[in-house]
Amino acid sequence: MKLKLILASAATAIALTGCGVDPGPNTQRGAATGGLLGAGLGAIVGHQSGRALEGAAVGGAAGAGAGALYGSARDQEDARYRGGYR
Repeated sequence: MKLKLILASAATAIALTGCGVDPGPNTQRGAATGGLLGAGLGAIVGHQSGRALEGAAVGGAAGAGAGALYGSARDQEDARYRGGYR
């Protein structure tokens, strides 16, 4: 059961971070940072219910997805900024 949850969480994180055609540096940095922070917070919360590993997997996947979305928005903002000054 644990392995299935971890694999499903990892597949979700990969799918969410791979949505862009060419992910920029902020997207990649956001996904990595969000994944690490989410996994840490998920492990802490999961430990309270006796399921630290599952909490880390779910938190990492959610954090990676949220971080990638935020980073992608920053990359798009940077592209608009650079495009206005060419």
